[in-house]
Amino acid sequence: MIQQEAYLVLDIGTGNVRSAIVSPAGAILEVARADIRYYRDELYQDSIYFKPDELLAQLKDLTAEAMKQAGAVMIKAATTTSQREGIVLVNKSGRAVVGLPNIDHRGREWENTYTDKSRIYQQTGRYPTSLFSAYKLVGTRERRREMWSELSFFLSISDWAAWELSGVAVYEHSQASETLLYDVAEGQWSNELSALFNISPDALPPLSQSGSVLGSFKEDVAEAWGLTPGALVVTGGGDTQLAIKSTGPSVGDVVIVSGTTTPVVKLEGNYILDKQERTWTSRDIAENRFVFEANAGVTGLNYQRLKEVFYPNEGYEVIEQELAADAHRVCVASLGSLVAGETKPVTRGGFIFPVPVTHELRRSSFVWATLIDIAFSIAENYRVLAEVSGHDEPHIWACGGGLQSKTLRGLIAAITGKEVRVRNGFEQASVVGAALLCKEALGNDGQTAATVQESSMPIGKEAEKYRAFYEQWKLAREQFRAIS
Repeated sequence: MIQQEAYLVLDIGTGNVRSAIVSPAGAILEVARADIRYYRDELYQDSIYFKPDELLAQLKDLTAEAMKQAGAVMIKAATTTSQREGIVLVNKSGRAVVGLPNIDHRGREWENTYTDKSRIYQQTGRYPTSLFSAYKLVGTRERRREMWSELSFFLSISDWAAWELSGVAVYEHSQASETLLYDVAEGQWSNELSALFNISPDALPPLSQSGSVLGSFKEDVAEAWGLTPGALVVTGGGDTQLAIKSTGPSVGDVVIVSGTTTPVVKLEGNYILDKQERTWTSRDIAENRFVFEANAGVTGLNYQRLKEVFYPNEGYEVIEQELAADAHRVCVASLGSLVAGETKPVTRGGFIFPVPVTHELRRSSFVWATLIDIAFSIAENYRVLAEVSGHDEPHIWACGGGLQSKTLRGLIAAITGKEVRVRNGFEQASVVGAALLCKEALGNDGQTAATVQESSMPIGKEAEKYRAFYEQWKLAREQFRAIS
């Protein structure tokens, strides 16, 4: 039987983990997925962790399932991508002992220990909070001292997965940007930041450029996973950066990446900061390129969960049909989306509609209100990016499963006044970007899935209609903020 060459992509998100088999032409042959199993740590008020051995076993099983469904394939290369800010701690015996995802906030009570936060922002490109890796390490040091005393080094989650496959421990630059221990402008670990957080430089692995070949699969892994001996392992990167790559953008382009959260980013050729400290700046996976970001927060996950409530047995096409038929628009929502620069988060949310309950209220009304909340929060964050660094292009690129809704893409176009473009495969953007990385690492340059599938154009009358809801949306946010 003739085997088709393919790439293996291990994609570890916040909620689920995926193993994908992708052809060199960019066709996704199969994807197997599962939920990540998390545990609470009773020593902290707001912490959550995973067991690396369990997650590695899931990756192995999912890879076997995906390869079985993909048919006769020969894996030529593999790469890894993951949620940002998460880390895995490795002990002196060379064993990964605990995984701390981006939703782990065990360092929150030590956030105010470090007072010169503007200095940290200048070097790291992000205002320091317990979201970022250094605080997870501080929390571990302060309350899990036995674990801390055995620490050898730590890795981002994607770099940990690559280490398990290849035996080579490195830290990729886009992921290092999320640690608060890395000088983003200089592209190197910072001795000043390591000293500030009292993290030994010995715990920081060598840095690696995304797309670099780490080596081959370890022999025992290749045999246990049923993979081709000699298959290469390629340094991956953060899931946002891999998704950005799938759009084939250039410096100056804006990209919306809609997954669990929705980063709104502009690609820059130079390190750029917001004087008001509202944004993040990271290294991109492309060398000498930066990702200037504002984040709309949990958006795609809101849409997914409301679909499960109102449309548990229907596909997205049914939602789109009902949205098109419902012109009443009697509902407005505030669901915790974020806007760069807001000093107080909205931690309570809900829907507002006329009472007594009108006969015009339908299930699609709640979905439409959700999409409006997402679209306005994206537009507000885009406005911040454009205010700081400008944006003259007539279009915005979009990718990620959260943007499967044509209605949402149309709303974003109408509100921003920019054409919204998606490419083929945009729903699985991080996987497509990772496959491109493998292809280039093997010397097969050239964009995959380059066809623009669709453009949502801003239409004047529609823009005015949707902008009329802006004041209602702002008022709803303030009402819910008041009770947060």
